[in-house]
Amino acid sequence: MTSAGRPGHEAISVGTVLTELRPDFPDLSLARILFLVSEGLVTPSGARSGSPVFTAADVSRLRVVLTAQRDHGLPLSWLRDRLAADPSWSGQDGEHPEPCPGETAEAAGRPARLTREEMLAAADIDEVMLVELEHYGLVRSGAVGFFDRDAVRIARLVRQAADYGLEPRHLRALRTSADRQVALMAQAVAPLHRPSDRDPHAGLRAEERLRELAALSTTLYELLLRSSVRSTGGW
Repeated sequence: MTSAGRPGHEAISVGTVLTELRPDFPDLSLARILFLVSEGLVTPSGARSGSPVFTAADVSRLRVVLTAQRDHGLPLSWLRDRLAADPSWSGQDGEHPEPCPGETAEAAGRPARLTREEMLAAADIDEVMLVELEHYGLVRSGAVGFFDRDAVRIARLVRQAADYGLEPRHLRALRTSADRQVALMAQAVAPLHRPSDRDPHAGLRAEERLRELAALSTTLYELLLRSSVRSTGGW
């Protein structure tokens, strides 16, 4: 039965969501769904055994987001704002922004490759700021000097943090923490990373598991951060 046939309040597991959407989005993964949750594109109302629980409305919203990305290369930030303004938006009204460099490639499943000039324009920062971000390890270019869309997002967020008095040097600890967390997760999936005659795709499975762990870690960190803020009386 599809989501349209379920009562709006029925709890749907993330695995069922994946099974339901995959016929239309063959490349969809559990990690991708959890990433969209962590980015605020959909906000499941509850959790069961540590995993988010969705409703039929959540599934419909995910379908709108995935369709908009696949067919039009729309950036997640724009989609999040558009759906926040109108939760019933279906993406069928032809309202589409001009994508920033790299977003069309990213939506099509290809890695974005932004030159230094494109990076500066997309993040709306100057060369001095970019050099500082690189110095403190917050932004990294690839082996041949290109940046990806995550680098743009990081730069934008660091720029916003500056409005609160936080400079790149203050945020270096976040990069260190992220690197340590990835190293820990890499150890957890290492046994899956050894190809064998029985499972020649073990390496791909390990990479997928690592992405899933990263998405779970993002959600967990956000919840722990909120808990810590509440404990100080901030929320």
